[in-house]
Amino acid sequence: MENNNALHEDLHRGLEERHIQLIALGGAVGVGLFLGSGAALKTAGPSILFMYFLAGIVMFYIMRALGEVAVEYPVSGTFSAHANTFLGPLNGYITGWTYWFMWVVTCMAEITAVGVYVHYWLPEVAQWIPALLALVIMTGVNLISVRLFGEFEFWFALIKVVTIIAMIIAGAAMIFLGIGNGGIAIGISNLWSHGGFFPHGVTGMCMSLVMVMFAYLGIELIGVTAGEAKNPEKTLPAAIDKVFWRILIFYVGSLFVIMSLYPWDQIGTIGSPFVLTFSKIGIRSAAGIINFVVLTAALSSCNSGLFSTGRMLYNLSLQGKAPVMFSKLNNQSVPKNGILVSAAFLLIGVVLNYLVPAQVFTYVTSVATFGALWIWGVILMIQLKYRESLTAEQIIKIKYPMPHSPVSNWVCMLFLALVAVVMFFNEGTRIALYIAPIWFGLLVASYYGFGMKKVTRVIAPAATKPSVPAKR
Repeated sequence: MENNNALHEDLHRGLEERHIQLIALGGAVGVGLFLGSGAALKTAGPSILFMYFLAGIVMFYIMRALGEVAVEYPVSGTFSAHANTFLGPLNGYITGWTYWFMWVVTCMAEITAVGVYVHYWLPEVAQWIPALLALVIMTGVNLISVRLFGEFEFWFALIKVVTIIAMIIAGAAMIFLGIGNGGIAIGISNLWSHGGFFPHGVTGMCMSLVMVMFAYLGIELIGVTAGEAKNPEKTLPAAIDKVFWRILIFYVGSLFVIMSLYPWDQIGTIGSPFVLTFSKIGIRSAAGIINFVVLTAALSSCNSGLFSTGRMLYNLSLQGKAPVMFSKLNNQSVPKNGILVSAAFLLIGVVLNYLVPAQVFTYVTSVATFGALWIWGVILMIQLKYRESLTAEQIIKIKYPMPHSPVSNWVCMLFLALVAVVMFFNEGTRIALYIAPIWFGLLVASYYGFGMKKVTRVIAPAATKPSVPAKR
């Protein structure tokens, strides 16, 4: 389906396989895990393990759907560009701007959280100062080169990985060997000794679904890296194939250890489970260590958010669905204007977080979660439409096919619909179902009102470039 009139990206393919692998992992493991997933645990109890496992399977299929098309068409604005090609210009427009909005509001919370984490060490420093400093540094990192972004993400993710693995190993030593507990093995009876494995029934387990899916927000970031990945036919499948097992190890594994060590109904009231676990085996500075890890997780989210929003605005501009200024690249082939404008919105978010009630900020974040459901649903629809455009012989030759399609597509979409239904019954997230139609309505109105319908462009993948990109 190569389009001879396609507009080509001019981005630099500076992300190596190790960058893509850790970016995929960093997107799946967020701040919420380190804080104990307290809200989800209170809702579901130990049965939260089953929900993370089930949601993990769904996300694996969604990532495989993304990978099938991204390997064939590796462009930076994956969801928007592919939606534009296979679902129509309006869908590409809505998807691109929704993904941009989702990351902006998510990063508003994360960048402000940086100030809170630094406050742990420097209580005399105003919280807005480290938040602003972090935003400036991460913006600079993204403007210098895509490789530097990849290096920062690599090390941020590696810190999280090492911490989680250390906690799982230390916890397993307590559970089965009694290390840190006077030689008496703790066992796993806590999983059923406090009201059973399903303390709030199947209903309670299902009500945790929104919080569980929110934890996976950002896992699709690997698709945004497609336009700047070296050898995407190799690096993208290698990263996606490991997503499912990472989820099992880092989410299910760590929560299994935490709920075996401590009664599930006490987690969140007795401090961070990670801090408690490390303290129990004699690490006195455990609180400081975990605070540092959570700080890097917040910085990682901000770093990824600036990367993805900048690329999405760049791709929308190439499609003619955003101002032409966003298609301008600097000497390092980085979409500077998209990054700077996104950073400006994050700066506004830091200010607003001190001016508006906390409830308003929570409501906006809920809308971001609904935006993620839209993106994941669009990814599944893109893959279906892509398959429909192929002949039977072409389908057989697909380089990285999604398993069990089209049945798996529809099952996953039903699951996402269930999440939306659960949002309605959750008082904290119901507002998203009221605000989301307004957001989509504004996008449709702007699409037709600004004459976007008249501009239709197909974006072709960036060509492989030498290690030193040519100046523009």
